[in-house]
Amino acid sequence: MTEALSKTYDPGEHEGRLYDWWEREGYFKPEKLIELGTASPDGKRFCITMPPPNVTGILHLGHAITAAIEDLVTRYHRMQGAETLFLPGSDHAGIATQNVVERELAKEGLTRHDLGRETFVARAWAWKAVTHARITDQHRKLGISCDWDRERFTLDESLSRAVRTAFVTLYERDLIYRGPYMVNWCPRCESAISDLEVEPHEHASYLWYIRYPIVGDGWDGPTAAWGSGHWAEGATTFIQMATTRPETILGDSGVAVHPADERWQALIGKTAFLPAVDRPIPVVADDAVKPEFGTGAVKVTPAHDPTDYEIGMRHGLAQISVLTTEGKMNAAAGPYEGLDRFECRKAIVADFEKEGLLVRVEDYTHTIGHCQRCDTIVEPMISTQWFVRTKPLAEKAIRAVGSGEMHIVPDRFEKVFYHWMENIRDWCISRQLWWGHRIPVWYCDDCGKEWSAVEDPSACPGCGSSHYHQDEDVLDTWFSSGLWPFSTLGWPDTEAPDLQRFFPTDMRETGYDILFFWVARETMLSLELMGRVPYHTVYLHGLIRNEHGEKISKSMPDAWKYDPLYIIDEYGTDALRYTLATSSTAGNDMNLDLRRIEGARNFANKIWQATRFILMNVGDEPTASLDDLGAAHLTLADRWILSRVQSLTAEVTRLMDDNQYGEAGRQVRDFLWDEFCDWYIEAAKGRLYGEGADRATPKAVLVAVLERAMRLLHPFMPFVTEAIWQALPEGARQGPALIVARWPVVDSAWIDEAAERDMAQLIAMVQGIRAIRSEYSVEPSHRIAATFAAGWAEELLASEREVLIALARLDPEQTAIVDSTEPMAQSASVVVGDTVVYLPLAGLVDLEAERARLGKELANLEARIVASEGRLAGPFAQRAPADVVQRERDKLLEMRVEAARLREQARRLGS
Repeated sequence: MTEALSKTYDPGEHEGRLYDWWEREGYFKPEKLIELGTASPDGKRFCITMPPPNVTGILHLGHAITAAIEDLVTRYHRMQGAETLFLPGSDHAGIATQNVVERELAKEGLTRHDLGRETFVARAWAWKAVTHARITDQHRKLGISCDWDRERFTLDESLSRAVRTAFVTLYERDLIYRGPYMVNWCPRCESAISDLEVEPHEHASYLWYIRYPIVGDGWDGPTAAWGSGHWAEGATTFIQMATTRPETILGDSGVAVHPADERWQALIGKTAFLPAVDRPIPVVADDAVKPEFGTGAVKVTPAHDPTDYEIGMRHGLAQISVLTTEGKMNAAAGPYEGLDRFECRKAIVADFEKEGLLVRVEDYTHTIGHCQRCDTIVEPMISTQWFVRTKPLAEKAIRAVGSGEMHIVPDRFEKVFYHWMENIRDWCISRQLWWGHRIPVWYCDDCGKEWSAVEDPSACPGCGSSHYHQDEDVLDTWFSSGLWPFSTLGWPDTEAPDLQRFFPTDMRETGYDILFFWVARETMLSLELMGRVPYHTVYLHGLIRNEHGEKISKSMPDAWKYDPLYIIDEYGTDALRYTLATSSTAGNDMNLDLRRIEGARNFANKIWQATRFILMNVGDEPTASLDDLGAAHLTLADRWILSRVQSLTAEVTRLMDDNQYGEAGRQVRDFLWDEFCDWYIEAAKGRLYGEGADRATPKAVLVAVLERAMRLLHPFMPFVTEAIWQALPEGARQGPALIVARWPVVDSAWIDEAAERDMAQLIAMVQGIRAIRSEYSVEPSHRIAATFAAGWAEELLASEREVLIALARLDPEQTAIVDSTEPMAQSASVVVGDTVVYLPLAGLVDLEAERARLGKELANLEARIVASEGRLAGPFAQRAPADVVQRERDKLLEMRVEAARLREQARRLGS
């Protein structure tokens, strides 16, 4: 046995040394499991690839819950005898990383353009080296048992080759194309971003009602300058509409109305004149127009609105872009050229008012898209970009989920998955950045040929010219992340050992908020490039909120207390992991109260102190084998706890296999705290301390049950369980470390339903007696009399008398069993099954003093009841607010219940 355990468990004393030891011994590597014989090279295998965190900062609770769940699943399968690989890595995070590095450059008064592409990318690599080391250290603190020798980064040479291979393959299959299309444009990042990188924010803004003059009735167009106040002079007919973006007026190439809207029937086919830029534009009819919005007529800006783009395509309207990539007005904006888009908004509204073309302004709240990375308001713009044709890929993904080849937990998210995939748009994969995978497409400067290749070319494949250039854009980060399940295992080398052994992987654990961001893309790309799903199970956890249900953000004054590193320093890694794994269910958000984490820390300390007690009583002598002891040596409590730990093993294994990790962890905790510590250890103390008692049996049972329970708890709380397991007598442990010990197997020979039933009755009796002791404030040291009437009590007292007397603090001289079923006067009673336990009140309290106290308390309470009844019967019930009246009724009900309890106590006393 190792040296004695400290009085309390100190996570800081054990976590670092145990993690270093595990890693040094190679226990995280699948090859080590083969070497130890705990796994077979041709047997079961299990693989999970870590969702790569961005190299843009520190880990947060979202990363922590992912790590906690992934690692508990990994540890479970490792103990189940599978050749297990948990593969770590990180993501280059294109836009996010470039933004951070650019902010650092700004502190030096520089921009990326001052450095040039090559030097800027070198700065990004240097920054990545620092942040990557920090993130790796934080993951180690979380205790994740991944094979760090296999760690991957999305810009690694091998993964870069995988990205190029994937691009070229899709390009050659005509699944990647380049062309003009409506995209989300971030003026701050100066890049296109995907729909999923746009976050909707609600804005309190305005709805501007404006009007355009219609050509006709002698008015052929403006004769005065814009801004003169006379621009529309002479016009008699106008079409009125509403807009939330006045600056885009300058890009209008039409006005649209619904064909069935009678208000505007006469104007369909007419020509309106666009203010400010003197542009004639047609009035068209289109079913996409919603007559109920605004006036029923809408301005059409095909270059700056997705719906308008579609309307424009149907009616052949010009696509006029009025914004630069920086969000300023370009030459097409006429007199507003050079203004920031929001400065232009103010200016054009003022000019419309001056010209009499601003009808009115209304308050209006609506949703506006923001860039997920920099929070800038996004502009819809037509831009030439690279796209993936997603429809044929999505159809394969839908079939894979529908056939059960890939299962989503919880399954209600399958409907969400189908909805997204059935309504998917082509995926814009090009970004106007420097940090990332540069698009592997080249253009010949001489013959104009375009081609894609995995290797950098030496000449144009069309004309042989050496004058060519590569596309300037980089790929969307999610393109490389979408290849993660197989690129990390060696693809495109189809003979790579890890790819052969571990693909498809077994699980993707992630938040439900990126089901479409990532899971859908991994699935589509894997089915297209590998012909198989990337994993069999998708397990979705919810979002973590504070104890009030609010989203945790850096701006919160107490945001520091939700930092995983702070929590680990304060409570320990096991406490954090256990809380995150057991405080929520799949697909549901959790409200994180730090008191839960404190409770988990207390649980770790509880089992530590229980182990310390056991080891102090076991001593250095090896414990006897349960099989050698024989059933004759086992008491009811022994048979009960040995049966319960077997039943627990069966239930926890079932729950783990059914992905119900939270319930599995909760059941292990309830068993250890409530059944093992609070009942069995207390029941065993009599034999451990008593003279001449059989000490060998309880020692053997205590050690055997504790060892098995540590194996069940290990995936949830790896550090404290390993520390405890290493402290157990050598004969109780099988193998060099708990992390590679075998998961417990149910031995049905030890399951004893009769013992579980009888012990449950005994516990119920003790709990009932303790409740009465508490009700009458009996001191713990004071032993009380008890009489057991009829039923099971006779057998109980014969076999478990000492345990019952010890646990209930009964007086052995005044504990008896009687055959009479007549109730005993002046006694409190406990009923369990067909047994009644009578506790004479004379032994609990001073009867006269208690009668007087109860009488006084009851009289006071009855007076308050009468007063409350009077209030509710009078004007108060009609005049007071409904909630105040309801509170009074609730209070009256509580007082009546309390009065009934006091009367019952008085009845027991014979008054």
